[in-house]
Formats: sequence, C-alpha cells, structure tokens
Amino acid sequence: MTSTSGDVIRALAELADEKVAAGSARFFKTGPGQYGEGDVFIGVRVPATRGVVRRHGDLELSEVEILLDSPVHEHRLAGLLVLVSRCTAAARAGDDAMVEKVARFYLDRVLRGRVNNWDLVDASADHILGTWLVNTPRDLIFRLAADDDLWRRRVALLSTFAFIRRADASTTLEVAQQVLGDRRDLTQKAMGWMLREVGKRVDRALLTGFLDRNAAHMGRTALSYACEHLTAEERAAYRAQR
Repeated sequence: MTSTSGDVIRALAELADEKVAAGSARFFKTGPGQYGEGDVFIGVRVPATRGVVRRHGDLELSEVEILLDSPVHEHRLAGLLVLVSRCTAAARAGDDAMVEKVARFYLDRVLRGRVNNWDLVDASADHILGTWLVNTPRDLIFRLAADDDLWRRRVALLSTFAFIRRADASTTLEVAQQVLGDRRDLTQKAMGWMLREVGKRVDRALLTGFLDRNAAHMGRTALSYACEHLTAEERAAYRAQR
C-alpha cells in the first residue's frame, strides 16, 4: 500500500523530542526578526527523518504537497527528501520527463516560500533543480539569483553544485558575480562555499582568477570560505585586498 503524508507525520511524531526541538529552534534562528522567524520544530534529528523517508518514500506528489505546506520544519524536510529521492531515481533511469515534473513541483514550492531555511535549501536545491538544469538553459538560475528573497537566492547558488560536480563552473561563477554585493550571512556562506568547491572540484585557476578580479569587493565571510583550501600566503594576500 502506498504511504501517505499522515504516515510520515505520525512516524515523525513518535520520534519527537522537546529538548531537541528547543535546541533546533535556537540553532535555526526562529526568534522575532531572525531569518527563521516563526518556524516550528518538533525535535526530530535529520538522520531519523531520513529513516522515516526511507520507509515512506513512495508518496504521491499530492501527499508531498501536504508535508511541504506544514508549519512543522521536519515535515517540510521529509517532503523535500522524498522529492530528492524521486528526482535522483528518475535521473538514473534517464526519465527526463519525471525529473522535470519533480523539479517544477519543487520550484513552485520554492516560489511559495515553503523551502525557507538554509538546511532545507541545502538538502534539495542541487539534487532537484540543479539535476534538471544540467542539460537545459539556465536562465531560471539567474532569475532566482536576481530575486532579493534570501531563500530563492540561496537556491540559485546551491543549485549550481550539480554543475560543479560535473566539472562545469561557469554558472557558479556568473551567479557569484551577480550576488557579490549581498552581505547577508547566509548568502555569503553559500557563495563562498560554492566558490571553494569550484577550486576543489573543477579548476583551482578558475577560483583564483575569480578572486583576483573580485576579492577587493567581496564580504569577509564569502572570501574566507572561498579561500579555505588555498595556502596561508594566498589567503593573506586576498584578505589584504579588502
């Protein structure tokens, strides 16, 4: 019998822990004026949530939609992990139509504000949106990056990880250039992380070339992340440009 959103919600409720929930609420900045304001946690750790998804990962998209519309963070994470599993399986099977269907479903939820914390973005963006856009025009990435919404912009940056894994740094470098002036911490960290991966996985010269052109205009956090695998002398030289 196909699982339902109710099965997932009940399974997560059995694992809920009030102390974990309180810690998660603090860690993910759910207080007034913070980036995760109003998010609700029931206290299920990520490995346990993944275990629930492995047992109930055969949900229809209509059931995933119920999870993504929930105010509970762990419900939304479970829904996203189901989408990741579905998209990954479709990509391996060469089912481009299913990859696109899942990716468009995901994009709609991004635009509706349901992928609204950094862990939710990081667990899903490259595996879903990135996977879809590997062999298609990437205008969508640049439109998301141009949006001032923090989560849409982070989705744009993290989606490019799918391209980096395939030795293509071009979109990452363009998006990083596009959002260079965004000093918000979660944009800075995402930008620096993706730039670091360009140097690590694609071509170190592409990273250093970007830094040669832009280090003087980058925020400290992004620059620090991007330089992480460079030599101490190189890190010092780039920081001195600011």
